[in-house]
Order: sequence, then C-alpha cells, then structure tokens
Amino acid sequence: MRRLISKLFFWQSQKPTVAVLRLQGVIAAGTGGVRRSLSLEAVDAQLKKAFSLPDVKAVALLINSPGGSPVQSQLIADRIRQLADKKHIPVIAFCEDAAASGGYWLACAADEIYASPASIIGSIGVVSAGFGFPDLLAKLGIERRVYTAGTSKAMLDPFQPEKEADIAHLKSLQSALHDEFKNYVKARRGGRLKETDDILFSGAFWSGTQALTYGLVDHIGVLYQVMSQKFGDDVKFVQIAAKRKFGPFGALTSQSQLSAEAMIDAATDRLWWSRLGL
Repeated sequence: MRRLISKLFFWQSQKPTVAVLRLQGVIAAGTGGVRRSLSLEAVDAQLKKAFSLPDVKAVALLINSPGGSPVQSQLIADRIRQLADKKHIPVIAFCEDAAASGGYWLACAADEIYASPASIIGSIGVVSAGFGFPDLLAKLGIERRVYTAGTSKAMLDPFQPEKEADIAHLKSLQSALHDEFKNYVKARRGGRLKETDDILFSGAFWSGTQALTYGLVDHIGVLYQVMSQKFGDDVKFVQIAAKRKFGPFGALTSQSQLSAEAMIDAATDRLWWSRLGL
C-alpha cells in the first residue's frame, strides 16, 4: 500500500528527506514520573521510525543533555549505530545547549557532530556524589543499626563513617566506566581528536568553539542551514515526535500526584544541569 501511495504521489517524493529526532533531558531509565526520561525504552520507537522513512537521506539528532546513566547512554548509542549500519543511512548530531557526559556519548554515535559556538561539550568522566551524616546522628544521640549478610552489603552507607576499602572499590568502578567512555570516544572520533588524553578525558567541558579545536566536534553549524547545504533548499524535514506520556493511571492520575512527581523530576533535572553551570 505504501508503494502504491508513493507512486500515486510521485511528485511529492522528489524532495530529499531528513528525519529529525530530538534527544533531550537527563539520561535515565524510566522512573514512572511525569517526565519522559531519556532512555532506550523511551526513544527506541522513534529511532526505528526515523530510519524507516521512505527515501530518507539522513537522520539528524538534536541533542540537549547534561548526561546521566552510562548504561542508557551506551544502549541508545549502540541502537543508533545498529540501525544506521543496517540501513546505510548517515547520522548527523547537532548539539544545542549541552552535549555533556552521556549527552556527548550520544553525539559520538553520529557520523558528524555539529555544535553552536556557545554549546557545552565534553565532560567525559564519571561522577558519584552524596552526603554523609554519622556526626549528625551522634550529635542527636541516634544510634544507627545495620545488619547484613555479606561484608560489603552496606557499602558507602551515608549514616556510617566512610571506609577506605569502600572508597577504593567505588573508585575502581568509576575507573572502569571511565575507560568504557574513553574507548568509545576514541573508537568513534579516531584521528579527529586533536588533544592529549589527560585534557580530553579529564571530565572538563568546553564551548562549542573550543570543542572544535580539540576535535570533539566536526563543525560549527545548525540543523536547517547545514542540511540545506548538504541536500539543497528543497530538503524535507520530518520531525519524529515522542508519543505523549500520561501518568501511571492514564488521564485519571490526580493533580496532586502529578505535581509532586513534577517537583521531584524538576529537582533531579536541576541538579544535573547545575553541574554545567546552566
């Protein structure tokens, strides 16, 4: 049926088509809140649709993310490459406000990376943060009681003093994740990287202009201008939008529940963006 319709409206299929997919927000597995988290589960249907459009010439990724889960970052990036290689369709990333940490991991799944001069790019590192309250409990006269089967089951408990062995274990885990991140960037960017590892993979982030000199991005440019230059002024943009998300009980979700979940989601997002000074 699709082929028949295409033949009947053949004059409309002459324009080159570019699928446009927005990857925005904190990268995390679905939480069930009102925010649509950026995860493979959330974007897989959009990705498949983008790469399945008739006569699509390229898939454009609009990336605006401060990062998040390394697992979901890797899953989404791998899915992008799987579809791109299978369909032989080029992928071009356009970094907006930020493509940092996991957001930059997503950008590296593209064949070309564009940024705006003021985009925040990089933050190729791993961070784990929290609070400790043992002194406060002692001051309040509260005794913390924890019973475990397994000597490391209560590792890094915020209500107990830190242990050197626990810190060493966490740092080894972070180092392993950091190596995964660095290896992916090197595999995707290859000889385009123009700085030493100690600078590129320090966890620092830079403007789009500086990232260009370091080889973290390929060009300065924005979607419509770049795609018009590549495919002509008649290029057709097809926005691949996410399905509208409802609460856990659909339209029957109470307003108070939505408000509480929205406040939690907003606080989480604010924490991630604040790390970039945004």
